[in-house]
Amino acid sequence: MKRRSFITGVGAGLSALSLPAAALPAVPSVLAALPTKPTADRDYWVTTLLRIVEPVLAAGAAGKLKTAMPVESAAGQQEGRRKVTHLEALGRTLAGLAPWLELADASAAEQVRQQRCAELARQAIAHAVNPQSPGFLNFSQGGQPVVDAAFLAHALLRAPSQLWTKLPAAAQQQLVQALQSSRVIKPVYSNWLLFSGIIEAALLKFTGSGDLMRMDYAIKEHQTWYKGDGTYGDGPDFHWDYYNSYVIQPMLLDVVGTLVTAGKENKELLERLQARARRYAVVQERLIAPDGSFAAFGRSLAYRCGAFQHLAQVSLQQLLPAELPAGQVRSALTAVIRRTLEPKGTFDAQGWLQIGLCGHQPGIGETYISTGSLYLCTTAFLPLGLPASDPYWTSPAQDWTARRIWSGQDVKTDHAL
Repeated sequence: MKRRSFITGVGAGLSALSLPAAALPAVPSVLAALPTKPTADRDYWVTTLLRIVEPVLAAGAAGKLKTAMPVESAAGQQEGRRKVTHLEALGRTLAGLAPWLELADASAAEQVRQQRCAELARQAIAHAVNPQSPGFLNFSQGGQPVVDAAFLAHALLRAPSQLWTKLPAAAQQQLVQALQSSRVIKPVYSNWLLFSGIIEAALLKFTGSGDLMRMDYAIKEHQTWYKGDGTYGDGPDFHWDYYNSYVIQPMLLDVVGTLVTAGKENKELLERLQARARRYAVVQERLIAPDGSFAAFGRSLAYRCGAFQHLAQVSLQQLLPAELPAGQVRSALTAVIRRTLEPKGTFDAQGWLQIGLCGHQPGIGETYISTGSLYLCTTAFLPLGLPASDPYWTSPAQDWTARRIWSGQDVKTDHAL
């Protein structure tokens, strides 16, 4: 079935979980052409993000994610990955999309697509957590579901109004049960502790009750694993990869932030973590080469521009240090997005992501990588949660550090935290 006809069919036959038709503007596709304002960069980001998420949202909203999404994986891994990859796709898609969904003062042009995406997201969640739906997803069998329940929980924390408050009461109850069901999974002694931690943070925020010991254990262990200069170990050992950005710093900041808001953690701890986060943001920005590429080392390179979730989150939370002007960071991230998502082979004929960092490169996918895994790339788009009037979007484009250095411009020296 062609992708466009599939999406049209989904729109025509959404489940009984849908809101009344009058609640949403009639939009043939979330990919309808956007105007050129407020800025070219923002329009490009919105259009690119919607291209990535549309197949996941459309299939999920119809309860058809398990039948519609292809499952690409390493040789011999497809059967095992088929049991877990659909929650991967949904949780990771929403983790990156959530701040834009939550933005209250989007432009009129964006609002039409924003409202449509938010409704599809709620329908997809409702199917995913409903045991009676053919779209019910695996939250408790095997080890992987705790990972992607965590990304879904992170999405809820990033868009509480759109993905929780507006969710029907029955779906809210089933979502809580689904998240709680992941407690049977013992996390690996690594960044995985934060997966359990952020699930409990979401439960605390939305139900008033979360397992404080799981959160505290994840926080305290990561404090002992801090290696200095803004970087944490992944477990007791240092891993030279992008997991400080894929998982560790974004989730650690938001678990602690949730606890501080609930009056269950000291603000001083959050401030210390934020100071480290600013330093790591500086490091991340300097990793971006003049053409938007970056050093391809470590695990999980198939997450593409998701390697810079941390820099994107620090931008969203307006924690950028003074030496990183907003226009400079925006320009750098735009270059990374273009470099990792525009090459031929990034998408298959139906619009689903394929394994690779620069095009279709199946060899880059580890045994734990499959189609759903790839949607972590959406987390590079977190700054779309800032309004178009924010300096992040209105500041003039600027060369980023590597571009300045390698074009012969004068640049100040870098120093450790």
